Amino acid sequence: MENTASRPKITVSAGGKGLVSQAGMLLLAEAARVTGLGQGLSAGLARWRAPRAVHDPGKILTDLAMAVALGGDCLADVAVLRAQPELAGPVASDPVVSRLISALAVGSPRALRAIRKARAAARERAWALAGDRAPGADGSLIPVDLDATIVLAHSEKEKAAPTWKKTYGFHPLAAFADHGAGASGEPLAILLRAGNAGSNTASEHIEVTRLALAQLPARLRRRVLIRTDSGGGTRDFVTWLASPSRRLHYSVGMTFTEDMQDAILALPERVWEPAYDAGGEVRPGAWVAELTGLLDLAGWPAGMRVIVRRERPHPGAQLRFTDINGHRFTAFATDAKTGQLADLELRHRRRARCEDRIRNAKDTGLRNLPLHGFTQNQLWCELVAMACELTTWMQMLALDGTARAWEPKRLRLRLFAAAGRLVRGGRRLLLRLAATWPWAGQFTAAITRLQALAPG
Repeated sequence: MENTASRPKITVSAGGKGLVSQAGMLLLAEAARVTGLGQGLSAGLARWRAPRAVHDPGKILTDLAMAVALGGDCLADVAVLRAQPELAGPVASDPVVSRLISALAVGSPRALRAIRKARAAARERAWALAGDRAPGADGSLIPVDLDATIVLAHSEKEKAAPTWKKTYGFHPLAAFADHGAGASGEPLAILLRAGNAGSNTASEHIEVTRLALAQLPARLRRRVLIRTDSGGGTRDFVTWLASPSRRLHYSVGMTFTEDMQDAILALPERVWEPAYDAGGEVRPGAWVAELTGLLDLAGWPAGMRVIVRRERPHPGAQLRFTDINGHRFTAFATDAKTGQLADLELRHRRRARCEDRIRNAKDTGLRNLPLHGFTQNQLWCELVAMACELTTWMQMLALDGTARAWEPKRLRLRLFAAAGRLVRGGRRLLLRLAATWPWAGQFTAAITRLQALAPG
């Protein structure tokens, strides 16, 4: 019987030629090319390029975003690209990169506007190329999910502060465009905030929503559904969303109050309708009902409806003081005038995919803010957003099937970390992957699709 636990001793040397690792950076580079992200950054940041500078600021930021997408978590990780100029082209040195970030931080408002303008233009180009794969292509509303998260700081950084979770760091508020269940999503805005920033701050919810809307193609800004948890369920924010001039739609979580509890107790059992599970099927032990007519909504926007969900807690779940008669309740407000209650509640509950987007962003550079200055770390958040966008646009334009929903860790393991050999022949540079690599066919098909698209 052959012993499968044994393997031959492997001798390692550093004399290989024409070999590249992280060959998947080519997928990201092609995504940046076809969407025009690099060109837009170069044009917008031209004022920050010194007269005799060798490296273009737009190319530097694009390289940084690619390094973050590949798994980097600090500026110095751009060295992964610098070590492979055949794939990445000329890459700036660490001092040049640091000087650029410092210079952009000094001119922060203008620099951020230039970066965000380039991102918006690239997004419009990416969605146009994607056709019916793009969000809202079927005429439906585009869900934009808002949520905050905690980013820990392990050293003294500007505006790092104690958080409501008894930790220390920052409390950024982000907005993500949801691509649906069979695909991924992309960050539209990441607003960096001090660690002690509140969860129900209406002014910051309004600010991040404005930034998110500015990222969407102009023709789609009237077809947006804003979804938040109860942190966005403030009167000022909902009133702002409901303004007729904005023509936005909303589905906003609400904090339970005493009058809501009284209204629930007053509801007859016959008004409760079965709720749906994630697949749209009736879920045993869960019901929905409307509370609008039983609440005093004076001061809230006209036409706002309040819908409540009742469900039996999972076995072993700890009941909360807001739970009534052994049931758990959640409520949300919406402007929807039509639709079954169960459908509206399911649409709102799909906001939970925002948690996946936040987790993916933390796997793509948001877990730690590596710089000291607050404006520098806001620039880092823009790099994180670009890294997530390049990844998502590449999936949307080049991948099929379940690969469109692969998360960053899986993409890195199967595609980005692929190794290959560069071969010159017929005046061309060829990248050859191992024939035994299970995802080599997927890699080559994705590159072929991207290279067939015209540059942005």
